[in-house]
Amino acid sequence: MAVAVRRKREMTSSPEPLTTDLPKIEPITGDQDTASTTVTIPTSSPVTQFVTEASENFEEKIIDVIAKKTHLPMWGVVALLIIICAICVCLCICCLKRMCRRKRKDSKKSLKGAVDLKSVQILGGSYKEKVQPDMEDLQDNMECNDIDQDSAKSDMKLGRLQYKLDYDFNTSNLAVTVIQAEDLPGMDMSGTSDPYVKVYLLPDKKKKYETKVHRKTLNPVFNETFNFKIPYSEISSKTLVFATFDFDRFSKHDQIGEVKIPLNTVDLAQTIEEWKELTSVEGEQGQENKLGDICFSLRYVPTAGKLTIVILEAKNLKKMDVGGLSDPYVKIALMLNGKRIKKKKTSIKKCTLNPYYNESFTFEVPFEQIQKVQLVITVVDYDRIGTSEPIGKVVMGCNASGTELRHWMDMLASPRRPIAQWHSLKDQIESADNLN
Repeated sequence: MAVAVRRKREMTSSPEPLTTDLPKIEPITGDQDTASTTVTIPTSSPVTQFVTEASENFEEKIIDVIAKKTHLPMWGVVALLIIICAICVCLCICCLKRMCRRKRKDSKKSLKGAVDLKSVQILGGSYKEKVQPDMEDLQDNMECNDIDQDSAKSDMKLGRLQYKLDYDFNTSNLAVTVIQAEDLPGMDMSGTSDPYVKVYLLPDKKKKYETKVHRKTLNPVFNETFNFKIPYSEISSKTLVFATFDFDRFSKHDQIGEVKIPLNTVDLAQTIEEWKELTSVEGEQGQENKLGDICFSLRYVPTAGKLTIVILEAKNLKKMDVGGLSDPYVKIALMLNGKRIKKKKTSIKKCTLNPYYNESFTFEVPFEQIQKVQLVITVVDYDRIGTSEPIGKVVMGCNASGTELRHWMDMLASPRRPIAQWHSLKDQIESADNLN
């Protein structure tokens, strides 16, 4: 009974309040608003505090271990770690920079190669169109042009030329001055011409002089003087020739007309200055050169010191074989101070007077020597049994004259760009004079 009474007393007694750390909630009175209730919540949990304390302890332990092993103070260990980290960062940056540079170089090389190939193809196509047209169209145009030119020459005037002659009996020197020309016919499609005058003596033709080319004019003023050494006893057998031409880079130069003056009909005791009408040149009698023509391009790269010549084609070559044809090939010789340094040659084209080559050759010429070297281009007729006979030559260089010198100067004035031009072949005597 006593036990039962105790249990009833424990159950009826009031429970003791819980002493937990719960947030206190103040009771709301009538005078307070519901929005002003305040709840106090702990700012940090025990888990986060434990993690931060553990990490700080771990770092301190590592630094203590390093300090004990290296016998350095705490600040020394920290400074050493900072230096090691900075070195690692610098190494990573350097590696990234090198990788970027290599990628840029590779991309530039690939781009350069593509541009060069395209430019070479474009240049090759343009030169092929200008130099090697279709043969059928060429023959038709030549026939039509021959008929038109014959009828036109009979009707139109060729203009006139003013010159001056002055002979010095003491020095046996004949000074020939080409003063001017006027009323020349238009040879180009635009109705103008690019005239120049060749001056030489017949019958030897040992020395030939050329005036400068005057662009797009029918009334050029030259005022250029050329000297010929002629003994007075030989003057009566000489004939002075003024041959007027129209310059054309990609085809043979058209002869406008000529003036011939037999010196035995001239009184050289006094200075002569007069006008003469240009006369037409009929057939092959007036052709100043019967050996043929050759077209080639020149290209010089000063930085690399490379001189490139491309032999494109030749036409109207002299007949060397019994059957009226030739087996031509071209020899290229690089000369320095009269000595041959290097030589190269093209392939042989059988039984033709109009061979097409399109073959390229490169010579190493430093920029310091480009004004001292000469290129000798010789067209040779191949003979299997006997010796091969040269048909004609062209000498290029700073010591050349006429169209050869102009072509060389155009090449030097336009580095890295191929310059193509036609040239008339000259015989051995004329080319020897140019070499000297």
